[in-house]
Amino acid sequence: MVTTYDSWRLFHGDGRQRPVEMPPAPPWRTFGPPETDGAPQDGPAPARPYLISPEHADVVNAALHLRRPMLVTGHPGTGKSSLARAIAHELDLGEVLHWPVNSRSTVQDALYRYDAIGRLRETALSRDRGEAEPPLGSFVRLGPLGTALVPGPMPRVLLVDELDKGDVDLPNDLLTVFEEGEFEIPELARLPEEQSVVDVLTERADERATVRRGRLRCQEFPVVVITSNGERDFPPAFLRRCVRLELPTPDEARLREIVTAHLGEDALDDVDRLLEAFLSRRSARQLATDQLLNAVFLRASGVDLSADGLLDAVLHRLGGVV
Repeated sequence: MVTTYDSWRLFHGDGRQRPVEMPPAPPWRTFGPPETDGAPQDGPAPARPYLISPEHADVVNAALHLRRPMLVTGHPGTGKSSLARAIAHELDLGEVLHWPVNSRSTVQDALYRYDAIGRLRETALSRDRGEAEPPLGSFVRLGPLGTALVPGPMPRVLLVDELDKGDVDLPNDLLTVFEEGEFEIPELARLPEEQSVVDVLTERADERATVRRGRLRCQEFPVVVITSNGERDFPPAFLRRCVRLELPTPDEARLREIVTAHLGEDALDDVDRLLEAFLSRRSARQLATDQLLNAVFLRASGVDLSADGLLDAVLHRLGGVV
């Protein structure tokens, strides 16, 4: 059923309760398979379309052959973070491990976390009950970077998102791990020889990893996608060890391809004015491609985007004071 402008509103702001039926979500805002008999189904969410030019795909292939991290730059909304998911999907490498970087991020936290307080508490409780102490590995959990280095026949995909938001020393701290493909967990390295093999938790709830003599070393170097919004420069030593990929801002032709890939050919009907508005606003301020997709989706659902500044709310600027 096509939604009309008068009927598309779910929330009226008048305090009256009304039974509503939620409309279909945009394809990029669906999360996982539907439930069956009240229980969620296993399996990843459906893959989302990803468009990339042959020359940029070749850069990805170079990084895969060289086993080097990719440093992906470009304006917001050019598909930097989505590239990791596209690679994982095409190469059937499983779920992407995600490390969102902020000003407090450290390499150690991304490698592993040791719950010393939890171990003391559980050990005391076990002694009081006359039970054996819980294994040390139950209190060590690998982070996204540590999980990416768990050995296996195929590489894992790690997304290091917005590295430029981290501490100025963070890129240099990553160099040793990226060069050696291994790291040490001191809490396990100092255990006696008879306890040198320890199973620890990983970022994935259904997986454990075996650590021998306190060291974990990858078998295949992970596919590492590092994104940056260009907010600051990186050290030359770090840049030398990365394969650089700069994703361009999509032009009108590519925007039409993106709309078609996500919403189908019918979404291009009567979309010219929206594209014109998006392109004119993008030239004066920072806008992301997914903002255009949001506007096209609403327009295709019958929403009058010209009403009461609704288009301004969807195509709002991404930089500066809000």
